[in-house]
Order: sequence, then C-alpha cells, then structure tokens
Amino acid sequence: MKSHREELWFETRERREYINITDKVAQAVRKSGVQQGLCLVNAMHITASVYINDDESGLLRDYDDWLERLAPHAPTSQYRHNRTGEDNGDAHLKRQIMGRQVVVAITDGALDLGPWEQVFYAEFDGRRRKRALVKIIGE
Repeated sequence: MKSHREELWFETRERREYINITDKVAQAVRKSGVQQGLCLVNAMHITASVYINDDESGLLRDYDDWLERLAPHAPTSQYRHNRTGEDNGDAHLKRQIMGRQVVVAITDGALDLGPWEQVFYAEFDGRRRKRALVKIIGE
C-alpha cells in the first residue's frame, strides 16, 4: 500500500474565509500515484474546518451569515473561553459545527467527487499562518 502526506498552508487576510482547495488536493492525489484508495483532508488548527459543498458565492455568504448568527464574534465577552485573553471563542464553535475533516474516495487516480462537490478550507480565526493535512493511502 502507498502512503502520501502533504501539508497545505494558508494565511488569510480576513478573520473568516472559505478557500476552495479542490485543485490542491487533486494535485496531491496525482503526486501520490495512488489509483484506488482514500484521501483524508483535515484542518490542523482548532479554529478552522475542512468540508465539502458547492462552490457558489451565494452559498458561501449564506454559510458565513448562518455561522455568525449561531456563534457571533461580538461581543467577545459572551464567551468564557475569551476570559483566557483570547478573542476567538466563536471560532471554536464555528469549527465544531462545520467539522474537522473530510474523506474522499480515490478512483482511477482521481478524487471521486459528486458533480458539484468541492473541498474547502474554512478559516474562522485567520490572519496568521495555518495548515491542513492531506493524507492519501491506497494502491
């Protein structure tokens, strides 16, 4: 069985951003040489997420609005976590809702995604360097 590990690095300009990483993940799959297997992609930070959905600008704004209603950033005093000197209690909750990771099948050397499915890295406490892990296993 083959195994390939790669890190994708991000430094967002905004506190919250949604980045389509499908092409980067597909490139890692090609580099791995795996024809049949699985590809795990996970955020390596507790205030970021990896998820799969449609890359449609209205939907991305809907996600952002929805998450902000569920766990608004301000006032930061509403989160006990922020009593530690942090201001990102909301980012931890947003990550919990959106999830840590995705697993995608690899078939014939390519990601086996549905017609509109795309892989995203979601950042909820950005403006600093962070990463996601791509781990590929198979034959």
